[in-house]
Amino acid sequence: MAPAPDSPSQIALPLAPGTGGAGRRIVIGNANAGVIEALSHPARWPFHTAVLTGPPRSGKSLLGEWAAARGIAVIDRADAWDEADLFHRWNDRQEGGSRAGEPLLLIADSQPWTIALPDLASRLGGSLQLEIGAPDDAMAAQLIEAMAEQRGLALAAGAADYLVPRTERSFVDLERLVAAIDRISLERQVPATMSVWRAALEALQGPEQGRLI
Repeated sequence: MAPAPDSPSQIALPLAPGTGGAGRRIVIGNANAGVIEALSHPARWPFHTAVLTGPPRSGKSLLGEWAAARGIAVIDRADAWDEADLFHRWNDRQEGGSRAGEPLLLIADSQPWTIALPDLASRLGGSLQLEIGAPDDAMAAQLIEAMAEQRGLALAAGAADYLVPRTERSFVDLERLVAAIDRISLERQVPATMSVWRAALEALQGPEQGRLI
C-alpha cells in the first residue's frame, strides 16, 4: 500500500521546528504506511471511526496531530477516558448524532485495549482497526537519520548501515540509541563517528563481545 502523498518517506507536521534541529516529522515505512494510507481516507472508515494502537514511541500522537490538521477529530490516550464519554462521542458520529458523518480517531496506548463497557466494545470492534508495527531495517535506518536530524546531531557517513544490524528493532531502542550517541558526542566534544557509535551501543547493551563486528 502506497504512503500518503505528502512525501515518499516522511510527513512534515504543522508544528514549529525544535530548537537547534529540524521540524518534527513522521517517517513513513513498513510499520506505518498502511496506517497513514487509511488515515488519509476517513470517508472510508466504518462508522466514521478508527482506532489506532501501536508500541511506545511509535508516533501515534504525532499521527494524531497530523490527522487533526486534516480535519479529523482525535482523542489521544482514549484508553484513559471514561468509557461512557467515549460511547457518547462514537454515537455523535452516527446517523442522527450532532456530528453525524464526522471522522473520529481514537488513539490507545494499551495493546490490546480492553474495554469493559459492552456497548462501546461492540461499536469500536466494528470500527476501523489500525496498528503500527515494528520497523524493518529500512525504516530503522530512516528513523535513526530523522531522530539525529531533529536533535541537530550530525552523524558521520555510514551510521545507519553500522547501527541498524546492532540494535533492537523497536522505536524506543532506536530513540535511546540516538540519544546516547548525542550525549557521548557532546561529553567527549567529538563528532559522532564510529568510536562514538560503539560507545553508545556498549552503554546501552554492554560490551561488544557477541555482536556483529
